[in-house]
Amino acid sequence: MKLTSEQVKQTVNQLGAQVLPDEHPAMPQLNSMFGEHTFFVDEMGLKVLEPTPSLSAERQTGEVVSLADWSDADLTRLMAHEPEPTGVIVVFEQVRH
Repeated sequence: MKLTSEQVKQTVNQLGAQVLPDEHPAMPQLNSMFGEHTFFVDEMGLKVLEPTPSLSAERQTGEVVSLADWSDADLTRLMAHEPEPTGVIVVFEQVRH
């Protein structure tokens, strides 16, 4: 799922992960492997969000899905694996202006 800038901020605040910017050199390869997503990295590896059914029309939610784990102690190489739902749900609060 491709996130808005506000959803990215809320995800970073809730997960403590870093977002990979669209200009990152790995983005073309990640998009070809996994599709159009907003990608995040944390101490465990590469993650995306997949939409989940929400109980409230005012709140959208997404489940964190792990796509790859770090394969070295320096966190410089990722080893892709089958997408694994983590059970972690991010809740997007509507921003009122």
